[in-house]
Amino acid sequence: MNHDHLINHPGILTGFTILVVVMLLLDLGVFNKKSHEISNREALVWSIVWISLAMAFSGVIYYLMGFQQFAQFQSAYWIEKALSVDNLFVFIMVFGFFNVPKYLHHKVLFWGIIGALVFRAIFIFTGVELINMTYLPEMEIFGQMVSVNVVLTLFGFFLLFAGIKSWGAHEDDDENKDFSKSPGAKLIYRFFKVTKDFEGDRFFVIKEGVRIATPLLVVVTVIEFTDLLFAVDSIPAIFAIAPDDPFILYTSNIFAILGLRALYFLLANFMYMFSKLHYGLAVILAFIGVKMLISPFYHISSPVSLMVVGGVLLISVIISFMFPGEHEEKTEEAVNKEDGN
Repeated sequence: MNHDHLINHPGILTGFTILVVVMLLLDLGVFNKKSHEISNREALVWSIVWISLAMAFSGVIYYLMGFQQFAQFQSAYWIEKALSVDNLFVFIMVFGFFNVPKYLHHKVLFWGIIGALVFRAIFIFTGVELINMTYLPEMEIFGQMVSVNVVLTLFGFFLLFAGIKSWGAHEDDDENKDFSKSPGAKLIYRFFKVTKDFEGDRFFVIKEGVRIATPLLVVVTVIEFTDLLFAVDSIPAIFAIAPDDPFILYTSNIFAILGLRALYFLLANFMYMFSKLHYGLAVILAFIGVKMLISPFYHISSPVSLMVVGGVLLISVIISFMFPGEHEEKTEEAVNKEDGN
């Protein structure tokens, strides 16, 4: 594992940790101490704050580590951010299905992200260790001596398949899904009795001396399990960027996730503007899969990867603006369902 960055620049890791903890404490304990509906203006301000912090942190990486690590951070960050945007529609479906009041959305997403911080760390650091352990002895293939990695090769095939599958699939698969039967909901229903209605922003209430869960706990657990499914695509994808550097992978991933809540509130009513984004993501996943598969023979540099990812995202967003399609109608239906509480 590549620990050089952590050894030579321990202050970066310390600063990153302090920044994340302080921002989360401010978020929960100061700015959102009381559950309330997030306005577009508030969501815009927080989106700018989180993106600015990520860009500033990448500037520190550039100054202390160099352009290569800067490009790796940027590539991994925007890949995770793009995948998150495409998956926000599922969050809308979850909130609409359970009729979650809008003033509770922030709390659900906050605790969902806390769980994501833990699980992403486990996935990333475990993944890097597995990659380092699964390099095959150098062998000759097509007249060239190469070192093939088993895990990266499997990830490459998986992402190539995921990209092809994503091209023809979209949120229609989740539109009529019964989220009360999802693994997260089943877990809560198995161990707790659940009240019929929400009890403010509480996860548990005491009734007749018995501790009973509320639907809010069910929703948070569903969001957690949904994020785990998201990670199946996003984590392998970023391993193509810096397979031996958990620091770059984790910090970029966490910055992208921390800005997800603000992005949700900012884009929830405008998801139709990204109706063609899934085509761009399909191309990106396939590109990353191919990059992994050919890496023993040909290395695609991080700057090139960053240009490809940025270019594909820009084109897909522009096409979405030009041809919003029927996704606008479906998004409005989901939002109207929430407003009907």
